[in-house]
Amino acid sequence: MPLPSLKDQFAALIATPSVSCTQPALDQSNRAVIDLLAGWLGDLGFACDIQQVAPGKFNLLASYGTGPGGLVLAGHSDTVPYDPALWQTDPLKLTEVDGKWVGLGSCDMKGFFALIIEAVQPLLAHDFKQPLLILATCDEESSMSGARALAEAGRPLGRAAVIGEPTGLKPIRMHKGVMMERIEILGRSGHSSDPSLGRSALEAMHEVMGELMNLRRQWQKEFNNAQFSVPQPTLNFGCIHGGDNPNRICGQCALEFDLRPLPGMDPEALRAAIRQKLVPLAEQHQVKIDYAPLFPEVPPFEQVADAELVRLAERLTGHRAEAVAFGTEAPYLQRLGCDTLVLGPGDIACAHQPGEHLEMSRLQPTVRLLRELIEHYCLSSVIAR
Repeated sequence: MPLPSLKDQFAALIATPSVSCTQPALDQSNRAVIDLLAGWLGDLGFACDIQQVAPGKFNLLASYGTGPGGLVLAGHSDTVPYDPALWQTDPLKLTEVDGKWVGLGSCDMKGFFALIIEAVQPLLAHDFKQPLLILATCDEESSMSGARALAEAGRPLGRAAVIGEPTGLKPIRMHKGVMMERIEILGRSGHSSDPSLGRSALEAMHEVMGELMNLRRQWQKEFNNAQFSVPQPTLNFGCIHGGDNPNRICGQCALEFDLRPLPGMDPEALRAAIRQKLVPLAEQHQVKIDYAPLFPEVPPFEQVADAELVRLAERLTGHRAEAVAFGTEAPYLQRLGCDTLVLGPGDIACAHQPGEHLEMSRLQPTVRLLRELIEHYCLSSVIAR
């Protein structure tokens, strides 16, 4: 039986819900998307390995050809949550509007898998001298547990990996890390008329925030990379909760913040510097201070500028490799020995938004680019170094 058309594959992927979310009520399994992809790729002759990462959460690694080296084309099978009331079309139905394919996951990034399949089909009659691997992960939009599980397993993949996140078909070789952290202070409540009756968690947090701002200034003087639109690391105080009434000494206070380190900055070293500031403040204010990540960090990512994959992508796209602020699964694939690049047809400006879409004018250029990458890494008998 012939495979569905590119548009029908696109529509089927979008129609299959696969939300990942830190809120259990919104979180969904991605198994149905993985089964769709495994069915299509299996019909094309790919060997499909479905790996359970957690209950209801699966990765797919499909391979065509054998041996070392080769190319990995990668993406995530999940989407962010959505509010149908904010969409002008059904988010789970592919709709063509003004030269765009609109639907949840069209841009970020289930549609990328249909474009891979479209690109590879005419090449399957040729002799694959090195393997092509197609990787679909789970939970990129929440915990990145799929990519983490791959990295922890340590199984080598291909010589090069391209992740089809939305970059407007411009190669990305660098992005900041993502750290989301929480500091919680436990003091002692008491009547506000006499400060000696309690220990204010809120006043202690005031000083904690001052020390974090001092560290931010220090890091922004020490680290700078002009390739980023925001060239310094950032630290954002996202939310704070503490106390319950003006006439009670605040007994508990919690702060959550976001830290975006540049390549070359080690997340554990940053945490160690923060802890060093917290210890004396806890003693000074006689409070308990707990500090921990809300989620495991996404490390900063950098692929060297003269890597074969970077040079090839720059030549094929006509764009110099750039840097972006958002995080991806790239550092996890890089850990497995792949030269890694982020390069996909969507635009990040419409990702995570009602009306998410992919410009139809990007479809054939993406198919052509993917075909050229597959030909270079899998069909060519000459291995460039």
